[in-house]
Amino acid sequence: MSNVILKVKNLSKDFMVRHNHGGMKHKIAGLFNPRFQERIETLRAVNDVSFTLCKGESLSLIGHNGSGKSTLLQLVSGILLPTSGSVQAFGRIAPLIELGVGFHPELTGEENIYLNASLYGLTNRETRSRFNDIADFSGLGNFIDTPVKNYSSGMYMRLGFSVAVHVDPQILLADEVLAVGDQDFQDKCYQRIRHMQDDGMALILVTHSKEQGQRFCQRYLHLEKGCVTDEGRF
Repeated sequence: MSNVILKVKNLSKDFMVRHNHGGMKHKIAGLFNPRFQERIETLRAVNDVSFTLCKGESLSLIGHNGSGKSTLLQLVSGILLPTSGSVQAFGRIAPLIELGVGFHPELTGEENIYLNASLYGLTNRETRSRFNDIADFSGLGNFIDTPVKNYSSGMYMRLGFSVAVHVDPQILLADEVLAVGDQDFQDKCYQRIRHMQDDGMALILVTHSKEQGQRFCQRYLHLEKGCVTDEGRF
């Protein structure tokens, strides 16, 4: 039986960027003068990226802002659809990509645990059996009964991470959201990730820091302008 948990093949993503010269007056002028016409440019954010990930394996995506790391993670998670290429995942993906995604601001932390877990495919019964573990891990205490619109960014991260690591993901996608929050909770997160990796979970971690990537990952891809410029093992 194959140990492959994720296949990314020739993945590319284009965005259309519109350039114009101002308001309605210029748009009308553009009907008669090409100099004022709207110009549409194609921006390739991810360009022909391929890699394979096996059970228990970990990959760090490294690069500067705008290099395509976060876009690639969104493509792998299914948040974005590719322009070309393919993503095949053979297990449940838990994306920790953006704080607050999957939460309703008017609902309490408790209610959002059920909502967020359902997005990962858990039934209410399954979530109920894990609720105490999720709430305890988050360390939010009585704030679990507070609407999340009143949460700080660190509290959002605590709740989002706590749900993600209790839904038994086979693949964890983590953008730099783990940089939010106090050091004690970060250490707790890293320890939990380690245990999950030992149990066979695959990890893709986005970071600016090669040191952080090396701490958790066996391999790396270095991205620049959407292209893989370097790859290898730490």
